Amino acid sequence: MKRVLLIFGPNLNMVGLREKNVYGEETAETINTDIKNWASQLDMDIEIFQSNCEGDIISKIHSALGSKDGIIINAGAYTHYSYAIRDAIACVPSVPTIEVHMSNIHAREEFRHKTVIGAVCRGQISGFGKYSYKLALYALNDIL
Repeated sequence: MKRVLLIFGPNLNMVGLREKNVYGEETAETINTDIKNWASQLDMDIEIFQSNCEGDIISKIHSALGSKDGIIINAGAYTHYSYAIRDAIACVPSVPTIEVHMSNIHAREEFRHKTVIGAVCRGQISGFGKYSYKLALYALNDIL
C-alpha cells in the first residue's frame, strides 16, 4: 500500500464557507471524505493534514522522509511566497510532491500566478475544484 501525505495550507479548512464563487459550497470535511475514498480505490493509505502555520507545514513535510511515498500539497497562499516551504520540499527529494490548487491560480489575481514551490514539485494540477486532488492521486499513483 502506498503511503501518501496530503497537506492543506492556510484557510483551506474554511472551504465551503469562504469565496464560494471560487471554491464551491462543499466543506473541507466532505471533500476530505471524497479524497479518502479515492485514495482507498487506488490502494493508498492517505494522511490528511491541515495547518494555518508555516512551521507546522514544514515540520510535516520533513516527517514524510522515510514514512511516506509521496506528498500532495495545496499550500494555499504560501504557494506564492514561502521559500521555507519550498526548501522543505527540496529537503525530501526521494518523496515526490505534487502541487495542487482547487482554483486556476493563473486565471486569478496577478500575485497568485507565481508559485515558488512549483520548481521543486513533480508537477502542478489546478483549476478542477475538489477533482484536482483526485487527479493528483492518479498522477502520484502512476509516479509511484
